[in-house]
Amino acid sequence: MRGKSLMIQGTASSVGKSVLCAALLRIMKQDGLRAAPFKAQNMALNSFATRDGLEMGRAQVTQAQAAGLEPDVRMNPVLLKPTSDRRSQVIVCGRPVGTMTAMEYHSYKPALRETIREVYDALEATVDAVVIEGAGSPAEINLREGDIVNMAMAEAADAPVILVGDIDLGGVFASLLGTMMLLSDAERARVKGVIINKFRGDPAILAPGLRMLEELIHVPVLGVVPWMDVELEEEDSVTARFSRVSGAGDLDIAVVQLAHIANFTDFQALALQPGARVRYARTAAELESADLIVLPGTKNTIEDLLDLRRRGMDAAIVRHARRGGMVLGVCGGYQMLGRVLRDPEHVESRVQEAAGLGLLDMEVAFSGEKRTAQAVGEVCAQDGWLRNARGLLLDGYEIHAGRCAFGPEAAPWLCISGCVDGVMNAQGNVLGTHLHGLFDDGQLFSLLAAHIRAQKGDDAGAQAPVSMAQLREREFDRIASIVRASVDVDAIYRILRGEA
Repeated sequence: MRGKSLMIQGTASSVGKSVLCAALLRIMKQDGLRAAPFKAQNMALNSFATRDGLEMGRAQVTQAQAAGLEPDVRMNPVLLKPTSDRRSQVIVCGRPVGTMTAMEYHSYKPALRETIREVYDALEATVDAVVIEGAGSPAEINLREGDIVNMAMAEAADAPVILVGDIDLGGVFASLLGTMMLLSDAERARVKGVIINKFRGDPAILAPGLRMLEELIHVPVLGVVPWMDVELEEEDSVTARFSRVSGAGDLDIAVVQLAHIANFTDFQALALQPGARVRYARTAAELESADLIVLPGTKNTIEDLLDLRRRGMDAAIVRHARRGGMVLGVCGGYQMLGRVLRDPEHVESRVQEAAGLGLLDMEVAFSGEKRTAQAVGEVCAQDGWLRNARGLLLDGYEIHAGRCAFGPEAAPWLCISGCVDGVMNAQGNVLGTHLHGLFDDGQLFSLLAAHIRAQKGDDAGAQAPVSMAQLREREFDRIASIVRASVDVDAIYRILRGEA
């Protein structure tokens, strides 16, 4: 084996591969290695724009930050962004190449193999080590023929594999054994260790099972990682965050749960801010008591807007705004606030035109040209409650296809590169922007919170914001410390070097 790569695969999706990769990358950074993340193919609606204006999956962005590296699209050459239950936008090397059904993509995958290999080799040449993440499970034998992300990737990189199982789900021994049994002889030979993840309790109780498992699969158990409540951005919309309240503040923030919700990482940062209590709303009734309603991004703006109408949530949002309640839209959610949305070329939707919520004086048109760029927003409000924040800078990024045309009643509040991006209504209680990451440094929420409290007659004023960048650094070090204490790191380095 080459001695420059290590692959983390799982017995299923959501077993904790992404977090373990991030922890291992931070450990390697602490130990003086320049290590990079890699995942051949992601399927996610939480994405990121690199400095080059290229789009990649959020998990590898987080892992790059853990490794102390600038996110690079070579870390995630293929990204699938579902637009419906049957179709996904396919992004290769940061650029969209089309929208495909599952069968169309299956036919397209062989053409991607050489691209993925070339991208991986180029990345590997720049670092001391690469930590590769698999997707789902390598035991999906119906997908083996077209595999580009699990064992086929391990073979292409000549990488040893560590297999991860989630004990919190139950049946971890059966899932690890079953996965090993469904691998071919050559694939089993690549598996050099297993890790049991998300354990709650005393690991000593597992000792008899660990010994039996090792005897059955002839692979060592490298460690048992305890359950970690991780405050890092998630990539997958299969998340417990949608069913729980985050934060313990006095301001009730309801994020509308859209069918194709995208980049909800914006609101993970929001939940960390002092005074914020964030929950996801699925019904009109769940919006009634909110101090702030947030419409998030989406991969399918018009159809998600129509779905809101079917659920009666559009009327609840409009009622809230008409009463003077605060409404904030981000990206696709911002576009929904306009008067009309048009998609004549079916860039995002099968629907050509739909009436918006009519809360902002603007019209939205979708075109094939997608804007992906890192961006700095500057508060440019001339009047209203944001006028004293004029000149405040908000770092973030843009990923959107829609373009807005503003009417005379749209009041600018945020400019990007000297051009108006975000607008608000005359009352200042409905506003939006395409800028993702707008809450990451906490400054905007601090202003929002102070304004909402003032409207309620609460003169508590602004509270010191929390920086997402600082929190990430603390979390990376914390999870690295937990994993270092829970697994045999020396054995992992031997596996990486091809000595095991």
